[in-house]
Amino acid sequence: MTRVLRLRPGQAAVEASAVDPAKVIAGAPQQEVENHFSTPDGRFHSGYWSSSAGKWRVSYAETEFCHLLEGEVELVDAEGRAERFAAGESLVIPAGFEGTWESLGRVRKLYVIYE
Repeated sequence: MTRVLRLRPGQAAVEASAVDPAKVIAGAPQQEVENHFSTPDGRFHSGYWSSSAGKWRVSYAETEFCHLLEGEVELVDAEGRAERFAAGESLVIPAGFEGTWESLGRVRKLYVIYE
């Protein structure tokens, strides 16, 4: 039987890691991923992600919906256009986006990824 899944912080294993040092521009950002759901084909995922302060290069092969639960981020695209988002705001990062992600202090988000 298929059932609805409730996402509650603390109910899934947390994977902690540093952001890839080759991508880091500023700081020493640490991140935690708490993935609550992935489809059997591995193309759809949902859960919680957090990071400490830092800035790093990003290149998205996937499309991601984010809802910021805590903190503030700044994304800058390859053309230099900057957008800031704060707790309570939602955003979609489309596949193909390249630029930088900066966590301006501790950040926590709910994510939904489609690859």
